[in-house]
Amino acid sequence: MNRSLHIPKRWRLVARFAAALGLAGAVTLTGLPGIPVDDASAVPTSAKLRPGTGKRCDTKHLGKTYDRTPVNSGFPTSPGANFDKWNGDPKNFNYPLPGKAFDALKAPTAAEKTKALSKDPDPEKNVDAWEAQAKASGNPADKTMEIYARYLSKQRSQSFERWFDKIYIRNEINLNKGSSFEGRLVKDFQLVGPDWLCEVYVDIFDENGKRIGWRKYDAYNQRTKEFNEFKSNSTLTNKQLAQDRIVAKSLSDHTFRYTGAKNFTKGQRDKIDAFNREVERMRPGKTNQVRGFQRQYNAIPQTKPIRGYSRYDTWFAPGCQGGPAGQAPLAAASNCGTRGPLNDRVNGSGRTLNEAKQIQAEARRLDTRGTLPRGGPGGVDFTTLELRYVGGLAKGKGMQYSMKADQMPDPDENPGYGGQAKMQLASDALFTWLALTPEKFWVNLNPDEPDRVMDSKFASTDAGRVLLEADLQMKHDFYQAMDPKTDLGKRYWAALPKHNGYPCMPGLRNWIEPKPAKVREQDGGIYILDAPLALKSTAQKTVTQGPGEPICDPNEEEIKAAQRVVDSMIVPEVEKTINTAPQYADLRRVYTSRVAAEWIRQQDAKKATDFRSIIDSNDVKRWPLRAPNQNWDKNELFKRYRKIYTEGEFTYQIDTDHGVQVYIVGGVDFSKQPKRNISRVEFTLDNRTLDTTTQTSMKSDDTSYRDTDTLYLGGDSSGDTSGGGGGTEPTPTPTSPAPTDQPTHSATPTPQPSATHSGGNTPVPTATPEDPDGDLAHTGSDTPVGLITGVAAAVVVAGAGLVWWMRRRRSAIE
Repeated sequence: MNRSLHIPKRWRLVARFAAALGLAGAVTLTGLPGIPVDDASAVPTSAKLRPGTGKRCDTKHLGKTYDRTPVNSGFPTSPGANFDKWNGDPKNFNYPLPGKAFDALKAPTAAEKTKALSKDPDPEKNVDAWEAQAKASGNPADKTMEIYARYLSKQRSQSFERWFDKIYIRNEINLNKGSSFEGRLVKDFQLVGPDWLCEVYVDIFDENGKRIGWRKYDAYNQRTKEFNEFKSNSTLTNKQLAQDRIVAKSLSDHTFRYTGAKNFTKGQRDKIDAFNREVERMRPGKTNQVRGFQRQYNAIPQTKPIRGYSRYDTWFAPGCQGGPAGQAPLAAASNCGTRGPLNDRVNGSGRTLNEAKQIQAEARRLDTRGTLPRGGPGGVDFTTLELRYVGGLAKGKGMQYSMKADQMPDPDENPGYGGQAKMQLASDALFTWLALTPEKFWVNLNPDEPDRVMDSKFASTDAGRVLLEADLQMKHDFYQAMDPKTDLGKRYWAALPKHNGYPCMPGLRNWIEPKPAKVREQDGGIYILDAPLALKSTAQKTVTQGPGEPICDPNEEEIKAAQRVVDSMIVPEVEKTINTAPQYADLRRVYTSRVAAEWIRQQDAKKATDFRSIIDSNDVKRWPLRAPNQNWDKNELFKRYRKIYTEGEFTYQIDTDHGVQVYIVGGVDFSKQPKRNISRVEFTLDNRTLDTTTQTSMKSDDTSYRDTDTLYLGGDSSGDTSGGGGGTEPTPTPTSPAPTDQPTHSATPTPQPSATHSGGNTPVPTATPEDPDGDLAHTGSDTPVGLITGVAAAVVVAGAGLVWWMRRRRSAIE
């Protein structure tokens, strides 16, 4: 790696290399890192441990030297299996990322170019001169010139912004993140004493005995002869595995272990298992020669942002939303703009699938040390992004936030994209709910009321659009669930009451309303644990006539009987769709923002926050309908609804006592919003480590909830991961007796039994902090009265009057 932080030059191997390893058709090799080949005919055939290679792990990472290696040193090893998993709580490790503080820099101007090149005509010496000046002065302006000098030191084909993000910052991560993860493992698993060496090299030779390259391992145990590769994102490369196969053939008494900080995907485990089977065939009678181990770690970059040099986004930033009547914001530097891992992942996502695939491929190519977050830039399913925590509302502090999302199951082939649009919707919805007074929170799809669809101000926002469109979508799904071609639909029509031999159903009004949401207020914020939605249905008649001729006019008993069938068969199915299906993802996203907004209202009523000027201002010009929906019109949607209502959308062929008949049918009331604030005991039992996961999510770009595929990503108004905005992550206490707790130099670590090395993988209990009375307002019981009342009085009314009149046309099927 040269001093300008350029990508190392790649050397290519001939295609014969794959065939020589017996990998033709299975592994495509376009180059082997660290193997420069001068002779195109050279084929790797053997490997040898480089004499004098490696550095003592304890000296390198802990600054201490130990006389002997503890008996419980190393990773868990289960007999009879080649894969181990640590089941304890996740831990964090820090790594320096100072360059990220300059992510707001734009391409240098002509004057800045001249200044950046002014130190020395030699580009490398010029960079050195600016680097020395920046270090001496500590002035960010000098650091800016150093960065520009690096960019200008060579002819660049890419833009400055792309170079800064893809090369400069990526190399800083590659240099620091992997090494910090290595140090964390050395401490936690006591890779100390004379047995353990780090950064060990194995030389690779061709058939003539000429050295043509090398393989570097993160750690090596001289006694057990085990090579260790550490991956902070648990992603192995085919190139490294190809090298390992050469090493395995030559060093037949050596074994391999791959340790990841995240869950290994099925594909990654398959690679480990395949290599293990191959080595076992080489060494008859020896099993589990290649092992995998995963332990949950979150990487915390240490960056102290600098106003004027660091990028801040307007999402969830009250100070950046502008003044009354759309005036420009006059915000203090302390409360305008947010930063955080979520912002970075969102900004790094593609806007389209094709763009996301290009970003993903480039990121994989530049990730020389396996330090990308799990799944890479496309690893987040942004369609599932929902606000799950809000806190830190002190005046001048803006707010803290954490959002929940799923991992993409196959990010390389199908990466996540569209993060900016989903983030913008969640943020805009939050401010919309705060700005509008409650009487404007309604939508109404009633064929008899074309002039009362929704409040005009609400209709000018994406939050309002989402609710009205969900109204129409729910109608479609409701009547689709009645399709007699499905088992449910067939049973439904058979169960309806009969009128003169025909199935008889009244007109229906259907609406969506919240079920009791589970929340927990503590740590200066609110955790939104679950916010399910319910589907309600009742009989209702309209003046506007639907298609065809009505055959039955159900009496009261028939209406009740039909409603029981609807409630027991159709409603549960559609309710499940509303709570899980992709077509309602925006509705769920908007709704969780609504829950958070009501809590902010309550906090501001107690003590002024940065949201005070926004609350009840009835000014939503700052959160308009955004592209591609900027021309959306509530009246156009109503026309579409009324056309479907009067002409029908679905045509069903129903068996009746009089033969097959054709039935033509055509559909969010959040006026209630019950909440239940759970106790600390329930929160701790059912959501263990969620509080620490949430806090970590504001600092780490790869925070999963325990060992699941559920991600938490967040940010705040300071964005300072080295002090403010959550503070620096303290070094976790190691599970095993920490070698760093021993005396310095020549000290002998005291070998003590460890549950992690006895096959149990038993997590060490952590102390539970005292309950700081985190319940919501209540009257001496555990029933949360305060928030329930507040939200119920100021909640969304979406779809009051969603009415569909099921009509039936008598028609013989010829």
